[in-house]
Amino acid sequence: MIRPELRRAVEYTIRAGDYTAVVSGHAGALRKLTYRGRDLVVPFPEGGPIPDYRGVIAAPWPNRIEDGRYSFDGVAFRVAVNETERGCALHGFAFALDWDLVAEDERSVTLAVEIPGGEGYPSSLRLEAAYSLDGDAGLTWSVRAVNTGDAAAPYGVCPHPYLVAGESPLDAWELELPAERFLEVTPDRLLPVGERAVEGHEFDFRSPRKIGATEIDHAFTGIAFDGYGTARMAVRDPERGTGVGMAWDRTCPWLQIHTADKKPPAPNRLGLAVEPMTCPPDAFNSGTDVVRLEVGAEHTAQWRIYAL
Repeated sequence: MIRPELRRAVEYTIRAGDYTAVVSGHAGALRKLTYRGRDLVVPFPEGGPIPDYRGVIAAPWPNRIEDGRYSFDGVAFRVAVNETERGCALHGFAFALDWDLVAEDERSVTLAVEIPGGEGYPSSLRLEAAYSLDGDAGLTWSVRAVNTGDAAAPYGVCPHPYLVAGESPLDAWELELPAERFLEVTPDRLLPVGERAVEGHEFDFRSPRKIGATEIDHAFTGIAFDGYGTARMAVRDPERGTGVGMAWDRTCPWLQIHTADKKPPAPNRLGLAVEPMTCPPDAFNSGTDVVRLEVGAEHTAQWRIYAL
């Protein structure tokens, strides 16, 4: 069983043009990303716990597994339930581990971690996370997984940044989200019910519009990719004239959006979680878009975050 521990992690700072990023060796997480001094993601404090999984890499599954139980190739597996209020296993194993340095220079850093096979997972994996800054393009962030064990394994991944459009409250931000459908979920456990069209629904952000009081913690699909196989979303603060965008490729046909709603006294709606996912919630049970990693096989997913 893998559990997170609180420790002071090694950090890596990279810079290019007007961008600066800080990557934590704990969880391989994006702790901070700024453009001309303004935050593009909600940061977390150095040396402390990571609130709300900010900036972590969710692997070898994104989102949740119902009751922490699933089967693969006829074998039952059980993982620790870490979302106790909903009885689910959330965001994989990688966020609980310390990652090792592979390579580093002024503009980029690559970290790696080993995930062992065992009671909860059928094989061992090696994950490599690469962060690279470009003064024009922003932050490119990729995760490469290699099955280093002796059995096939199910796999999924996503990043977990909370984007910040500007200094105005989230309710004032405008969201542009090129998705035709969303995954309806149960209100108590956020487990999948079925896909619904965004047409005529409050989740229709195909044309930019204000988020307002809308509360979102859902996966979207039916995403529009351009001729180069790239999808883009954007969130803007029209009052400040600032914004942030995210781009990803067809390895991620799902996109989780969360307005980070919290009950007092917790800080509420600090940023917009934007998580391009290779598979939807509870995919290890549904089988939807799960990557099958054979022995020795590898998979790479990539995202980009940039200022607007």
